Amino acid sequence: MGIFDKFKGKAEDLKDKAADVVDQHGDKVGEGLDKAGDFVDEKTGGKYGDKIDKGVGVAKDKLDGLDGQDDDINNGPKPA
Repeated sequence: MGIFDKFKGKAEDLKDKAADVVDQHGDKVGEGLDKAGDFVDEKTGGKYGDKIDKGVGVAKDKLDGLDGQDDDINNGPKPA
């Protein structure tokens, strides 16, 4: 087993752990992403609000599909 295979194995382990967290706490993960987006939007004076919202949405979609299941991350409260 080469070093690349070891790294690949570790990456898979981390992906599985992240998927478990999303499965158990998807609502909190979604809320955290919304809060982070709101914080950045506030700090930029709303100048990049559309791009920030799009980025938050993409992050939620990627996390939602991490394990191939719909974890309802995108069904939580929308940013104000």
